[in-house]
Amino acid sequence: MGIDFKKGGGLVPVIAQDFRTGEILMLAYTNEEAFNETLKCGEAVYFSRSRQKLWHKGESSGNVQKIRQILLDCDGDTLIYKVEQIGGGACHTGHRSCFFTALENGKEKELYPPSFDPAEVYGKK
Repeated sequence: MGIDFKKGGGLVPVIAQDFRTGEILMLAYTNEEAFNETLKCGEAVYFSRSRQKLWHKGESSGNVQKIRQILLDCDGDTLIYKVEQIGGGACHTGHRSCFFTALENGKEKELYPPSFDPAEVYGKK
C-alpha cells in the first residue's frame, strides 16, 4: 500500500506518541523528504507548515524524538510515530504534550504545568 502523499497535497499528518506510556505528545506533518530524513537519522523530522521547510524536532530545544516504531493507517494517509521523547517535552509551550488543555463545561482547564521554561530553551516567549 505505502504512504499516500498525494491525497493531502504532499503532506501526511503524524501523531507522535510516547512509545512507553501511549501518551499522545503532538500532531505534526511530514512530506516525502521529511519522512525519508526521519528514516535516515532515526529521529522525527517533520515539515513545518508555518516555516515551509523541514523541521528536525529538537533542533533548537534539544527535545528530540527518537523513533521506536512507525505505524501507517489503513488508508495510507496518516502515520503514528511511536517515539522516545528526549528532554523536557514535545510542546513549544514547555509542556510534555501539546494536549495539556481539557475542555470542561465549555471552559478550558490546564491539566498540568509546563515541564520546562520555553524562554530559557528557545530564548523567547
